[in-house]
Amino acid sequence: MKRREFINWVGLGCLASSLPVAIAACSPETSTSATSGSNDTNKGWQKVGSIAELDKTGQLLAENSPVGAVLVVGTSQATQKLIAVNPNCTHQGCTIEWKAKQSKFVCPCHGAEFARDGKVKKSPAEKPLKTYQAKIEAGSVFVKTA
Repeated sequence: MKRREFINWVGLGCLASSLPVAIAACSPETSTSATSGSNDTNKGWQKVGSIAELDKTGQLLAENSPVGAVLVVGTSQATQKLIAVNPNCTHQGCTIEWKAKQSKFVCPCHGAEFARDGKVKKSPAEKPLKTYQAKIEAGSVFVKTA
């Protein structure tokens, strides 16, 4: 065997042995779940904050969450009544506010109003707010895109 053939075989062997590592590194199945529980039960759920933050004011605004901006409204005692929406008004993108006494979202810029389920109650907005499923688990607040 000539030296050039030997070097080609060694190079090919190195390339072939590193291929599985490269494929595994590029795989979309890498786990990014927020908890170490079962992947099936936590698949798609993203942590946006803690129950301490939520219980402090009854709402939690996470502007840089893994699913984008999210406003969660409720308390840890009323987990069945958690509301989670994208807090950007669909009219011109202002950050909406939750009005607990009226049980609605209001845009401070142009007065658009949205129901608890994100549907438009008062224009100028014409599209509903994007909504998310929300849950509390292990002291944290999680959302999942619907």
